[in-house]
Amino acid sequence: QVQLVESGGGSVQAGGSLRLSCVNSGFTYSSNVMGWFRQAPGKERESVAAIYTSDGSTYYADSVKGRFTISLDGAKNTVSLQMNTLKPQDTAMYYCAAESILWIGLPRPNEYQYWGRGTQVTVSS
Repeated sequence: QVQLVESGGGSVQAGGSLRLSCVNSGFTYSSNVMGWFRQAPGKERESVAAIYTSDGSTYYADSVKGRFTISLDGAKNTVSLQMNTLKPQDTAMYYCAAESILWIGLPRPNEYQYWGRGTQVTVSS
């Protein structure tokens, strides 16, 4: 059974940094893509970043470009999201996601096959 478990969320002041991690277990093969999406209260889910395991290509939402960095570990079963220069509007539940029919571009949240339970990120002004 596939499981994605996120960690690293928390509360930080605007301008601060957090690093989210996600361990992916249960795959019998490497997922073709891993990524993160978020959902703030009362808002729709929003894709944040994705990385394709075949070539390491990365994609970001415009709202986080230049501030967030997604990366894979050597075994490709852990994906991290380094978040710098955080803003109050980054406050949301962040979900790790894996496996998509896409092989290029930033998948929408509903284009992932698996996702975790989420980790809360709160940025205060």
